[in-house]
Amino acid sequence: MLSRKTKYGIKALTYLASRNSDDPVNIATIADGQNIPHKFLEAILLELRKNSILGSRKGKGGGYYLLQPAEQVRMSAIHRILEGPIAMLPCVSLNFYEKCSDCPDEDTCAVNKLMIRVRDNTLQILENQTLADLIK
Repeated sequence: MLSRKTKYGIKALTYLASRNSDDPVNIATIADGQNIPHKFLEAILLELRKNSILGSRKGKGGGYYLLQPAEQVRMSAIHRILEGPIAMLPCVSLNFYEKCSDCPDEDTCAVNKLMIRVRDNTLQILENQTLADLIK
């Protein structure tokens, strides 16, 4: 299940991407426009800034803005930043692999085989979707 954090992050990013301006947008404007709790959104935007998805400017006329064109912001990157690994189990994760303690043999594990397919299909969708695709 997708967390609220990731859902709100995607909503905020699509809001920024759908504007016809590169001018910064303050948190209150995004929060009110997307019905996102202000404090929660602040933490999300800071995390996206820390991971070079957003830039920010302080002071009057300040706020957040996209650092890259929306066509270059892949949903897989956003998912990994806000949600964590794409794989549902650590034993099938490409970037955060860990062996399951209750599994004697991954090669014969039916759950592992299923979750590899889920991971691969999810990854394909997220890798092939950009922020620009979501605002079309």
